[in-house]
Amino acid sequence: MMRRGLLFALAGMCCAGLVYGQGSLDVDTISPEQKAKIDAAAQEVLAKTGVPSASVAIVEHGAIVYTQAYGKAKLEPPTDATPAMRYSIGSISKQFTAAAVLLLEQEGKLSIDDPVSKYIPDLTRSNEVTIRMLLSHTSGYQDFWPEDYVMPPMLEATTAQHILDVWGKKPLDFDPGTKWQYSNTNYVIAGRIVEQVSGMPLMEFLQQHVFKPLDMRAVWNSDAQKLGDTDAEGYVRYALGPLRRAPKEGKGWMFAAGELAMPTYDLAQWDISVMNRSLLDAKSYDEMFAPVMLKSGENSHYGLGLFVRDTNGKVAYEHSGEVSGFVSDNVVFPQEKAAIAVLTNQDASPAAAGIAKALTPLVLGVSGAPEAGSASAAEKQAREIFAGLQQGKIDRSLFTENCNAYFNQQALGDFQASLAPLGEPSSFNQTADELRGGMTFHVFAMEFAKSSQKLRVTTYTMPDGKLEQYLVIPAS
Repeated sequence: MMRRGLLFALAGMCCAGLVYGQGSLDVDTISPEQKAKIDAAAQEVLAKTGVPSASVAIVEHGAIVYTQAYGKAKLEPPTDATPAMRYSIGSISKQFTAAAVLLLEQEGKLSIDDPVSKYIPDLTRSNEVTIRMLLSHTSGYQDFWPEDYVMPPMLEATTAQHILDVWGKKPLDFDPGTKWQYSNTNYVIAGRIVEQVSGMPLMEFLQQHVFKPLDMRAVWNSDAQKLGDTDAEGYVRYALGPLRRAPKEGKGWMFAAGELAMPTYDLAQWDISVMNRSLLDAKSYDEMFAPVMLKSGENSHYGLGLFVRDTNGKVAYEHSGEVSGFVSDNVVFPQEKAAIAVLTNQDASPAAAGIAKALTPLVLGVSGAPEAGSASAAEKQAREIFAGLQQGKIDRSLFTENCNAYFNQQALGDFQASLAPLGEPSSFNQTADELRGGMTFHVFAMEFAKSSQKLRVTTYTMPDGKLEQYLVIPAS
């Protein structure tokens, strides 16, 4: 799953030292009224979701106008969050990998329409898959990590080559260019291509060509090493149980797809470069921001490393991110020269997106898109599993080995203790479903007559019908 002085990376780790003072991160040039509204909106979402902390940066008129942090960055010992602290940004990292590829294209060292086989020939149908397809999630390579928790194998170190050998050599989920399906595997492949073509580690390339030019001084490679004592701690929560320290992924799992951590100030520096088109050539930005069209002519609504959305007639470049213990959301409104960056320190939580949605009308009057809503056949099963969890029980035959490992005795105890008092849901409805990682992803919304509590359930269902994920989280 991020301003201070530079300490150049060795062995692939970036900016391990921080030397400029926290004061330079505390930006406040907005009116007291707007500040109070932003603070109240962010704190309300944290209160509803129970997420321990959030760090926020606001860009208006092409400049950072406000940074603020809320809640506790660490619970033991209790430590207030500050704008200087780094949080993992997860998949927002993909924008930086895409930028690295585009920089190499500018230098004439590759083309994003080159086949992957030119650089990595032994992957499935790599002669049919282009780099553009990797960066736009239209390749067909199966996602190696769609789940919203860390499975036991991911607690051990791995390598990019291992990910390529396992997931890059599976049959494709679909013919290249015919569908859009999010896949971290795409970016591991893209990261390896950057390293092959540039002749240097990806983090070193990003340091020289992106972070240093943009004065992003506090970026950290959280794939190489856990965040430090002065940064935020990541947490996990089983249903509505107590917050617990999140496990750290083994080294290598986040490479090129979700490895970066930074303060929101640094992420906002990147956002300003995106809206001003100041780092890359004009052609590169055109390629990054253009929604990729499928072979059917359908719009994927995804460019290279970011979603391209139309929100009430306003163009928005958006991406969220999640790694163990952290969830982020980042949205840029290029025409309005505005941006909202939100970093939080609990995994599988809607707080980051909820804060971004709440702050959007305060920044420029744009409201979020409505949630989808329709019942599905999976709804009955999800509701039955929820009722069992309220009693601390599950039918383990319904779940994969990974999901059964997630439901250890501590987790089952937390589920029962936190969910049983809510009673039977007054409503339990499916709100979304999509394909990812060779599985079907479902989202369900729940309300309870006995209280004002609102919850979400997210599941991943394997082709054989077994559940790879079943999470219960507070709705924002």
